Amino acid sequence: MTPDRLAAEERTLAALRAAAEDANAAVDEARAAAAAARTEAAAAKAEAGAARAEARRILAEARSESEAVLERAHRQSEHEAEQARAAAKRAGERELAQLTAVAREQTQDAERRQRRLDERERLLAEEAERLAERDRRISAAELDMSSRETTLTSRELSIAEAEEEKRRELERIAALTADAAKQELIETIEAQAKREAAILVRDIEHDARSTAEQRARHVVVDAIQRVASEQTAESVVSVLHLPSDEMKGRIIGREGRNIRAFESVTGVNLIIDDTPEAVLLSCFDPVRREIGRLTLEKLVLDGRIHPHRIEEVFDLARHEVERLCGRAAEDALVEVGITDLHPELVALVGRLRYRTSYGQNVLKHLLETAHIAGIMAAELGLDRQLIKRSAFLHDIGKALTHEVEGSHALIGADVARKYGEADDVVHAIEAHHNEVLPQTIEAVLTQASDACSGGRPGARRESLEAYVKRLERIEEIAATKTGVEKVFAMQAGREIRVMVRPEDVDDIGAAVLARDVAKQVEEELTYPGQIRVTVVRESRVTEIAR
Repeated sequence: MTPDRLAAEERTLAALRAAAEDANAAVDEARAAAAAARTEAAAAKAEAGAARAEARRILAEARSESEAVLERAHRQSEHEAEQARAAAKRAGERELAQLTAVAREQTQDAERRQRRLDERERLLAEEAERLAERDRRISAAELDMSSRETTLTSRELSIAEAEEEKRRELERIAALTADAAKQELIETIEAQAKREAAILVRDIEHDARSTAEQRARHVVVDAIQRVASEQTAESVVSVLHLPSDEMKGRIIGREGRNIRAFESVTGVNLIIDDTPEAVLLSCFDPVRREIGRLTLEKLVLDGRIHPHRIEEVFDLARHEVERLCGRAAEDALVEVGITDLHPELVALVGRLRYRTSYGQNVLKHLLETAHIAGIMAAELGLDRQLIKRSAFLHDIGKALTHEVEGSHALIGADVARKYGEADDVVHAIEAHHNEVLPQTIEAVLTQASDACSGGRPGARRESLEAYVKRLERIEEIAATKTGVEKVFAMQAGREIRVMVRPEDVDDIGAAVLARDVAKQVEEELTYPGQIRVTVVRESRVTEIAR
């Protein structure tokens, strides 16, 4: 029974008690009135009796009313108790159903586990049976081998006895001892072997000269074919897109104080021009340029741009770039299988993540070079790990070319020697650009793999001067043809648009002109990919209305 129901019953009982007390008080009053009436006069007996009768009636009514109230209270309490018991029964049934469902799921899970255990025991039993069968076969094979060894031993003894008998018979027939016959045979065989060796050496030298170049080409081509890498051309300028042109004014600041503080802190030139919603960051140090780009990006996202905030964000960006460089170096070392590199060399390798050479990322170039060198070493039967290490570290000096003067090969060799690299590795680093004459096979293979990685089509961007000369030569070839009016080299020199005079060149002549230009370009120029030649002949008819 709930507390509210108990309180209601208590209130009902209190009301009944109050009614009973009122009835008792009425009885007392009636008795007092009767006593007073008896003392006043005997004539009032009838009135007193009536009063007593009335009092008894009132008392009876009060008692009957109290009993009725009590009966109703008991019935109400029993009804509420019955409802409470029914609710408790329903809750118990729901909880029992839930517990039954959980128990059923646990039983099913236990059955599944038991089935898996039974299956595993069956597999283990089968495996044990297979192992026992294998042991029986091995025991039978051992017995067979023992019998064979016994048979071979007896045969060897009989052959040795026969050989000894034969040797004695030969000595008797030839009238020579075994030592004298052996010496004569050795001299004869030695002379014949020297002659055959001379012929063999001559043939080997001839074959080596005829196949050395072909074999070398095969090794290089095989190494290149088995290495697939992605290269991205990078420059010394980074572009940062802005949410709106209003941000340019906040970047510049009052009287240019923000842009001056930014260039002073980061060492990166910030170029703000008419390009919509974009600014340029220029710096020849790629690591510093990346730190500047991250700094400006964080400032733009934050919205608070002032000198003090620039210094705080610069420190955060510098730590982030250092972390990215360290992660890139660790990934590269894992890829090439080098685990014992000095921490300072690891830091220098990480800095090469933002270093480029003719548009080729230096860290990716080192990975590609190491893979090519490893394949070459495996083909030639050399120490693969040593040659991969030499090839991977050959451009380590490029991480310091902005800080130390000199050739990156010599700088890298000094750094590798300083941090305990092997002499063969140091020599391969300093000799890969012929500053030092290569003396070991590791140095030669490092040179070859470096040339394969840097010289393959698409790896490096050609210089601007060579690019311009190639475009000029393409236009010149087409412009020298008869009937050509204008020539346009388009799509970075991959397409030539030749505009001809329609009165001088007809449709057949346009087809011949396109073929002649394509043939001459193919013969005279060296270029990657294909060049499309398009001849445009336009006919115009003009009339004048008077």
